[in-house]
Amino acid sequence: MSRISVRGFAVASATAVTTVGAVVGVASGSTPAVDDNNFEAAAADTTLLADIPAGQQAQVQTASLTQQADAQASAADAEAKRSAEETARIQAAKDAKSKKKAAEEKLQAEREAQEKADAERASRSAIRDASAFSAQGSYSVSDVQAMARQMIPGDQFQCFSNIVNHESSWNYQASNASSGAYGLVQALPGSKMSSAGADWQTNPATQIKWGLSYMDGRYGSPCGAWSFWQANHWY
Repeated sequence: MSRISVRGFAVASATAVTTVGAVVGVASGSTPAVDDNNFEAAAADTTLLADIPAGQQAQVQTASLTQQADAQASAADAEAKRSAEETARIQAAKDAKSKKKAAEEKLQAEREAQEKADAERASRSAIRDASAFSAQGSYSVSDVQAMARQMIPGDQFQCFSNIVNHESSWNYQASNASSGAYGLVQALPGSKMSSAGADWQTNPATQIKWGLSYMDGRYGSPCGAWSFWQANHWY
């Protein structure tokens, strides 16, 4: 019985089984010429299916197929594991990027808040107190407004001004005979302003100081007071 080499396996006119259990198909017809050395090497490691007892041939073929299936399953498991690891790596990279972005945004927000707080402190430190103004016999509207600009934070002045415009038109001696309200911010009663200074009736700086304190304490700021005033026409 002559043997030929096909893809590295030696086969004969009957089906052959390789040393690792792979089943090689039946060779038929004419056979291509092969190198004698290759033939001898392949034939030495080959067992013919015909040489295996008939009762065991089916078992050998089944074992060969099972071995191949196991190899394919192992390869599939390895590929699945590699794919899962790659997916996990990509997701971890995305999570890390998202966390980094969130941390940067938080840091930026904290910086902006700190800068704003610093600016507000600087603004307040530049604000003059009522005692910084020398007493005068009388004050014009422009005098009173100039005082207010120096005593009230810049971002709150317009709101304070809006209220004063409606309440007294910047007349620090404005008096409401029916209610007893008095001064720039129409404190009710006017004597409330004595907590800011004994000269509350004649000194607009004292009235501004009290009005600012009242708005901050009750509404958080002059702008908070102005929002309330717009909704209710009083504050």
